[in-house]
Amino acid sequence: MSRDTPSPPAILDVEASGFGRDSYPIEVGYVLPDGRARCTLIRPAPGWVHWDPQAEAVHHIPREAVLRHGREVGDVARWLNEELGGLTVYTDGWAHDYPWLSALFEEAGCSWRFKLDSLRSLLDEQEATHWHALKQQVGRELKLERHRASADARLLQSTYLRLKHPP
Repeated sequence: MSRDTPSPPAILDVEASGFGRDSYPIEVGYVLPDGRARCTLIRPAPGWVHWDPQAEAVHHIPREAVLRHGREVGDVARWLNEELGGLTVYTDGWAHDYPWLSALFEEAGCSWRFKLDSLRSLLDEQEATHWHALKQQVGRELKLERHRASADARLLQSTYLRLKHPP
């Protein structure tokens, strides 16, 4: 990025156990304005039992993987606050990601120290109209092989950059 080009936004994505009311976060990932990306699996809290095979078919994360390799809810909440504290972080799925992050922080017993906003708020009407097709094109170019949180966040940030600063 040149000095005249504003930094890209920080982007966050959440993968979840399902799509409905009883679903909970199983993976969170982000990419920062400097391009640094991080991702972690989240071990379900004891009361988090819902698992939707249709959601697993989308993200390809088996329940056994989050049980075995996921980090504790409190550790993930603290990590997100350390990494994202003070930032506004954008998501393309605010209506889902906000409740999932709320569940994470509520279970952890702490408050978030960052703001979550809709990526749509950064786009004008014309940009919003072109977003989906451009995202598919950028995804093909990036050849992202997994539908995972940090890869999805990188795709969103790359699409935003292409939309705002076409080649």
